[in-house]
Amino acid sequence: MPIDAAKALAAEPRSAEIAWDHKDVQLYHLGLGAGSPATDPAELRYTLESRLHVLPSFATVAGAGMGVVGGLSAPGIDIDLAAVLHGGQSITLHRPLPTGGRAVSTSRVAAVYDKGKAAILVLRSEAADDEGPLWTSDAQIFVRGEGGWGGDRGPSERLELPGREPDRTVERPVREEQALLYRLSGDWNPLHADPEFAALAGFDRPILHGLCTYGMTLKAVVDTLLGGDVTRVRAYRTRFAGIVFPGETLRVRMWAGDGRVQVTVTAAERDDAPVLADTLVTHS
Repeated sequence: MPIDAAKALAAEPRSAEIAWDHKDVQLYHLGLGAGSPATDPAELRYTLESRLHVLPSFATVAGAGMGVVGGLSAPGIDIDLAAVLHGGQSITLHRPLPTGGRAVSTSRVAAVYDKGKAAILVLRSEAADDEGPLWTSDAQIFVRGEGGWGGDRGPSERLELPGREPDRTVERPVREEQALLYRLSGDWNPLHADPEFAALAGFDRPILHGLCTYGMTLKAVVDTLLGGDVTRVRAYRTRFAGIVFPGETLRVRMWAGDGRVQVTVTAAERDDAPVLADTLVTHS
């Protein structure tokens, strides 16, 4: 069997030193669509180094986001990358992220779940600097055709939405060149840039990175319901439910209450096709 769950879970964690500075943070924010209008004080928090704050989802690309790559090459994991989908992502913040610094990132396979016709790998990345832990990030990787060994099916991550209209609904346009800019933060998959490669994957054009949508959504929540204060975010998780094409519009619906914001994201031009589901921002 290509996935040896016991071997993967028992493997020693892999550690690497990562580093970033304000330019990496600014590039990431620009890749999410920050900076429009360019002179808006609310946007300058994301784009001007003298006022810079770090959106917590930056943790997914800090040091080029090597946690997922390291996890897929762990002992006990021998899979066809064509069968791999990024199924979900979560981040827990231990303190606000600095605009620059160095840290040690440790990655391991935290769980392996048997979904019958597929397996789910939970790849955990933990980062800490000299002052202590910074973040814990879990990537849920869906591997088609690798289930059926009788293992643990894992927890259900489904969230029931409140039985009322959203408290806020906002729309966020995705620029035509946004995937080209976002990939400069470290995800060089040609699926997001090369039309010929996208066609081989079954798409008529390149698609936006799921983690770009993930970051855009957190920015929308922070700007709309948290007063633009990135330090209020404690944790953020989502399930990737569909794709986004550059040039489309994200419709972000939010339900707030008790230190939590539940969110759904859809593609407005495609009859509100689901994009992100089971999405939750926990805040102070």
